[in-house]
Amino acid sequence: MKNISTLCAALLLAASAYAADEHPSVKRPTNPPPSADLSYNLKIKQSGLSLNGVATVQWRAGDGKYSIATESRASIFGKIVENRSEGLVDDYGLAPLTFHEKRIRKEPYTTSFKRDAKTIAFTESDLTYPILGGEQDRSSAQWQLAAIARAAPDKFKPGSEWHLFVAGRRDAEPWSFKVLKTETVEIGSGEISAVHLSKAPPPDAKGQQVDLWLAPSLDWYPVRVRFNDPDGDFVDQVLEKAVKK
Repeated sequence: MKNISTLCAALLLAASAYAADEHPSVKRPTNPPPSADLSYNLKIKQSGLSLNGVATVQWRAGDGKYSIATESRASIFGKIVENRSEGLVDDYGLAPLTFHEKRIRKEPYTTSFKRDAKTIAFTESDLTYPILGGEQDRSSAQWQLAAIARAAPDKFKPGSEWHLFVAGRRDAEPWSFKVLKTETVEIGSGEISAVHLSKAPPPDAKGQQVDLWLAPSLDWYPVRVRFNDPDGDFVDQVLEKAVKK
């Protein structure tokens, strides 16, 4: 079986590695979803081994601030990932200040968005990136998309593309999500209509593909996230319950 770090990485909206030669900075109207506790069921395939798991997300937004606390557990391994993103809400939408992550058997790391210095910095590398506006971390990215969609749902049409600049563990890079179509997703409470977005790796890379489903009737909460590796391994995360706070 692949080492546990590969499994942990699959539980994040991880992008395939390529040069950060684009840094989109676009002011868009945003309307973050209301605060909620969300629980998800996980189906995982790693090196031919099928596992089940659960993930919990505490999403909070209000008074010009937001926070996202996520914990993922898989059968056999127990808790394998926990992370927290905290920040402000500004004219660009979610504006992270810190992203902290702890993976099983790994030291924790922090990605800092130093807004006074207008610089993104990492505990895991000496790289830095300028803050131009709209930058996200790996946890806030999907919630930024939800906030954009809630503010302008008519623009989330098939074929539209949404570009973000996302900081990870050691570096940052552009992500591009394309709206495919509206589909029916089976969640804990039954069937729900959701907008399917896909983030594919660059054509010349063999990275991970990420598919994201946002449900308009459920305040555009993420109701499904699927991570597909080129070798057929995957993590499929489907909403079981959402409780507004």
